[in-house]
Amino acid sequence: MYNNFSLTKIPERTLKPRTSGLTMVMDKGLSVRDVENLIEVAGDYIDLVKLGWATSYVTPNLHSKIEVYRHAGIPVYFGGTLLEAFIIRNQFDDYLKVLDKYDLKYAEVSDGSITLEHDKKCEYINILSKKVTVLSEVGSKDVEKIIPPYKWIELMQKELDAGAWKVIGEAREGGNVGLFRSSGEVRSGLVEEILTKIPSEKIIWEAPQRDQQVWFIKLIGANVNLGNIAPSEVVPLETLRLGLRSDTFSYFLDKL
Repeated sequence: MYNNFSLTKIPERTLKPRTSGLTMVMDKGLSVRDVENLIEVAGDYIDLVKLGWATSYVTPNLHSKIEVYRHAGIPVYFGGTLLEAFIIRNQFDDYLKVLDKYDLKYAEVSDGSITLEHDKKCEYINILSKKVTVLSEVGSKDVEKIIPPYKWIELMQKELDAGAWKVIGEAREGGNVGLFRSSGEVRSGLVEEILTKIPSEKIIWEAPQRDQQVWFIKLIGANVNLGNIAPSEVVPLETLRLGLRSDTFSYFLDKL
């Protein structure tokens, strides 16, 4: 962590390797050089990188890019949509071979684009959890599909019990489904109800928009787990976490 100046009343951030206060970045097709530049300025603040949906299928120099992340100590995983693409084609065993080919230690399990019985989803989580660290995504990519809070809680708990390390609250890369209304507004009652049953450190909240990040920081604190962060927003997010941007500037001063 870089602290170029001495300031009091700065929230204490967890240090890498973190289990809370995670920043998960969405890589939607960065080049190897882009990744090198990203790590130079933001590597200390990035805990996980998701290669968005199935972009890894068409990304040139994929192996080289993964190696750059690995050399920086940043775990990489394929977006859950890629696994769904393998599952719907009855190629789950081939997916396992892909994980081996790229020596990936993390995997995401989701069902946002396919219809999958939840017991079957949990079975995939369980199988993968014996091989890699699993993140499982809860919520639909369909803006018309509203899942009630009790169901979110039930699904999250079952997926954690099946072997997921963290569960991810769905928002897509735009932040306008799942946890959020189409306007991007947080479904605050949903989030607060989830937190009555599921520990916050077990959840990564997809929050690509600044206002969403601010909302979660104010609700849970500087060390909330946030995901689907754009590469260009990693450093700005860190300043939000530390109360060094106008949106959270005064928030921590009276609490420290």
